Amino acid sequence: MSVTLVQAVTMALARAMEQDDRVLLLGQDIGVNGGVFRATDGLFKKFGDRRVLDTPISESAIIGSSIGMAARGLRPVAEIQFMGFLYAGLDQLLSHAGRLRSRTRGRLSCPMVIRTPFGGGIRAPEHHADSLESILAHSPGTRVVIPSSPSRAYGLLLSAIQDPDPVVFMEPIRLYRGSKEPVDDDGGVLPLDTCFVLREGRDITLVTWGSCVAEVSEAADQLEEEGISAEIIDVASISRLDMDTIFGSVERTGRCVIIHEAPLTAGFGAEIAARLADEGLLSLRAPVKRVGGFDTAYPLYRLEDHYLPTTHRILEACRAVLDFE
Repeated sequence: MSVTLVQAVTMALARAMEQDDRVLLLGQDIGVNGGVFRATDGLFKKFGDRRVLDTPISESAIIGSSIGMAARGLRPVAEIQFMGFLYAGLDQLLSHAGRLRSRTRGRLSCPMVIRTPFGGGIRAPEHHADSLESILAHSPGTRVVIPSSPSRAYGLLLSAIQDPDPVVFMEPIRLYRGSKEPVDDDGGVLPLDTCFVLREGRDITLVTWGSCVAEVSEAADQLEEEGISAEIIDVASISRLDMDTIFGSVERTGRCVIIHEAPLTAGFGAEIAARLADEGLLSLRAPVKRVGGFDTAYPLYRLEDHYLPTTHRILEACRAVLDFE
């Protein structure tokens, strides 16, 4: 069956709840209304109000309650309506969720998932388009996962729910209904902590994640028309990062451009570039280039298209790397 990314999320949630009675959902308006993006549509009717819980408008309470449930053996999947709203719950997440296993010397774990839409491209107001993966990557004990297609959303979300430690599952808003692809609702999982090579190439490595996969693919198509073969790597798991796949690609191509939607300064692309400089420098034939958002608050909709990485900006970075001597 061909589904959108948001439909794949719904399918994965339903499958997880069918397979494991410990899995339950909680968040603002996720029950009767099916969530702000309808990611939980139909699940309240199917599983009832004891497993699909509408909560007050309190991100701290949503995450704190999830930690308590997880510590007592449940597997909660919490929804934060927009990633910018996650700030209100960061104390619970950073101070407690990821530290519970270490704090209790392994006596307790925290098998919970925080789902949250992130990124721009839908003409939303401030706080509705933030990309906080770098902040979350600093949280010890917490995984950060970002799907970029319906099939990866399905398989990675099931893996996240089964993981014994907390996972923040960042869902690119711009891709929610952007395209469809066949997804088998068979409970098949995809591995966490793994990059996915979406396109093989020999001349340059393009590293990205989330909604930027679309612009990166367009850039790779244009480069191919010029006789340049670009390899595309979807990082998918920000934390924990699979650098082996990136090192292997750069060893073959010798060139790398990293693309992400978050602000450039201290964005997660800087970590990847630093690791390449530290451990893969001798494989590089040119300096690593990064393309990202600007170091400003996310703009209102009139400037949104100027803020997001475009195919043109990606191509400029690629040509700078390819022309380096």
